[in-house]
Amino acid sequence: MFNDWRNFADEKRKASLSLLPLVGVSACLLGQSVRYDGRDKYTALICDELKQYCRLLAVCPEVEIGLGVPRAKIQLTQVGTSIKVLQMPELRRDVSADLQNFAIEFIKQHDLSALVLQDKSPSCGVGNTKLYSPSGEEIGLSSGLFAATIMEVFPDIQIVQASQLQTSEDIVQFVKKLETK
Repeated sequence: MFNDWRNFADEKRKASLSLLPLVGVSACLLGQSVRYDGRDKYTALICDELKQYCRLLAVCPEVEIGLGVPRAKIQLTQVGTSIKVLQMPELRRDVSADLQNFAIEFIKQHDLSALVLQDKSPSCGVGNTKLYSPSGEEIGLSSGLFAATIMEVFPDIQIVQASQLQTSEDIVQFVKKLETK
C-alpha cells in the first residue's frame, strides 16, 4: 500500500512539473564544465531560484556541434557582409552553419518558453559579444550565432542574458513575463 501511495505521489509531482514552463539555459550557468577552458559559470540564483518556477533544459551549442572540452576558442569574425564563427587561432575552422542548424533543430525539438544564455559568448551572447575583423582586430559587438539564429527564425522566444537575472526580483519578473505569453 505504501508503495502504491509513493508511486501516486511521484506521478502527481511529475504531472505538476510538466505544467511549468520549459526554459533552455546555457549549460555552463548550471554548473556543467562545458566552456572552452573546461570550466563552468555556475550561477546559483539561476540554478536554485529559477528551477522553483520553471523546468530547466541545459544547452551548450558548442558541445552539441561536436566541439570538445577543453577546446580552441571560437570567435565572431566579420567576413564581407557576413558574420562567421571561426575556431581560433590557427584552425580558423568555420562552425557557423553547424551552430545555425543546431539552433533551428534545438528549438523545433523543444517546446521552450524562453532561453537564459551566457553573456558575451560567441554562440550565446546577445548584442554583447566581441566581433573581430579577419585580421583579428576587435571591430565592435554582435550577438552569438546560436542566439542570433533563434532571434531571427523564432522571434517569439524570449531570450535573456544571465546578467539580466541578478536578483530574486529579476527572476520573479522574468517568470511573470513567461506567464503572460
